[in-house]
Amino acid sequence: MSFQAVSMLATAVLSFTAGALAISPFVRNPGGQHARDDRVFELRVYHTLPGRLPQLQANFRDHNLALLKRHGISSIGYWTPQDAPVSENTLIFVLAHESRDAASRHWKELRDDPEWQAMAKSSESAGPIVEKVESTYMTATDYSPLR
Repeated sequence: MSFQAVSMLATAVLSFTAGALAISPFVRNPGGQHARDDRVFELRVYHTLPGRLPQLQANFRDHNLALLKRHGISSIGYWTPQDAPVSENTLIFVLAHESRDAASRHWKELRDDPEWQAMAKSSESAGPIVEKVESTYMTATDYSPLR
């Protein structure tokens, strides 16, 4: 996928996410106060090897969502592109972390988790799944509905 295509896709995903989250309990607490301003959002784009996207999606559906949550990583949303060829090998998602330091700590804890290690090893028994991972940490702007 070209840089321009990824950029356009990321913009669309983030625009949708901002609107959807504006009314989410994740964004506002019950008292109506805005969410903490030091949260960090992470845009992740996984590019799979040919034919391996279904296995990656099964991993997220069956294991990774629970593991992420257990390790303090909040899932905001998951998407696949509609248009080929990227629709055949791309998973896009947005996560939220308490802070950048928390993100680093939580990712390390996840990688060190024996359950995650066993799942990753088992799922790759037929060969590697992910060819490339792109990760972008983001801060909501002062005019964002996320603030």
